Amino acid sequence: MVPHLVTSLTGPINELEQRILESMPVIERWFRLEWMEHTPPFYCSVDVRNAGFKIAPVDTNLYPGGFNNLTPDMLPLAVQAAMALIEKICPEAKNLLLIPENHTRNHFYLANVKQLMTIFHMAGLNVRLGSLDPAVTQPTDIQLADGSVLTTEPLIRERGRIKLKHFDPCTILLNNDLSAGIPDILRDLHEQYLLPPLQAGWAVRTKSRHFQSYEEVAKKFSKVLGMDPWLINPLFENCPAVDFAEGTGLECVQNHVDSLLGRIRRKYKEYGITEKPFVIVKADNGTYGMGIMTVRDAKDLDSLNRRSRNKMSTVKDGQALSRVIIQEGVPTSERIEDSVAEPVVYMMDRYVVGGFYRVHGERGIDENLNSPGARFVPMELARLMGQPQIGPAEPNRFYMYGVLGRLALLAASYEMEATDPQAEQYD
Repeated sequence: MVPHLVTSLTGPINELEQRILESMPVIERWFRLEWMEHTPPFYCSVDVRNAGFKIAPVDTNLYPGGFNNLTPDMLPLAVQAAMALIEKICPEAKNLLLIPENHTRNHFYLANVKQLMTIFHMAGLNVRLGSLDPAVTQPTDIQLADGSVLTTEPLIRERGRIKLKHFDPCTILLNNDLSAGIPDILRDLHEQYLLPPLQAGWAVRTKSRHFQSYEEVAKKFSKVLGMDPWLINPLFENCPAVDFAEGTGLECVQNHVDSLLGRIRRKYKEYGITEKPFVIVKADNGTYGMGIMTVRDAKDLDSLNRRSRNKMSTVKDGQALSRVIIQEGVPTSERIEDSVAEPVVYMMDRYVVGGFYRVHGERGIDENLNSPGARFVPMELARLMGQPQIGPAEPNRFYMYGVLGRLALLAASYEMEATDPQAEQYD
């Protein structure tokens, strides 16, 4: 089930939200049956945009890096989900090796690593950090902003297993999205669980493949609820060969932008929406809010300046941007202290364990909020228990976001199955 969190929405419940809240028994049964057939990713975070007339996930991260932004009240939910996960994967486990990103001087990210270690320690595991960075050749202490210290150690590959000195885990948890490629040390492990699997990394994964899977999930779900899947599904197209720095492949981008804007206009007309549509052009693989721009007219791409081209030419770890997804833009209707905001839903296994808002005071409702200047505002657990109740109980408005998050989680499950290199063995 979904925790009852306090959202920034305080107005009347709209039609789509009402339908989802009223359909809770049907929705939960549908998810239950889906999870009987599919295995959820180990953990996941999903960025959701709520336009009022439409609510949709716009990004799905299989290596979430913001567990530190969840409130302490949410910790028991994450620990309980972690315990259920470990019992399924490796019930006799006592050691967990956590491999973080190499840029471990970012104190916000380090706080996330510390929180992950706390969650799995409380779930009953010995947790240690191993680094993929070849510069780490001995145990290295890293000072955190709160004064605590994390120790990261060099990885050892021995008889097909990854270890640390005097530490042989049955489970290895990656919190490194492999944007720079898959290191050989992680391949072909012997009797060890590597989670998430290698095809979840950005060296293999693409956003267009994910949203193709999401479209399939959205259609199935919407059929059960008797609604138009567009209301929860961002339309998209993609270009597999683009070089913004050299200016090649831009005709493909322009054609798809024009085509997609036309499709969105038709849906807006169908629903009487008067807002001007826009699309988001972004890297088809990668994260950290790099390689993203808002486009309202295909002609805008004719006048990209050098700075904009350079901004779109590389993504994380200096990797060249060579393919893009053109995604329907979903404006956000949520505000926190007069700044635009979008909810981010966090899950472990098939359970929603919390959420927070990404907030940006210098961005508009039609822009990417995952950029420098963003801040994170935790959602608090609703304090309903033990309080005098006057009138009907307040509906769990976060439930809607939990549903969208789990739909994206299920899509990631479909995606992982479709790209599993071992899948042929099970046909």
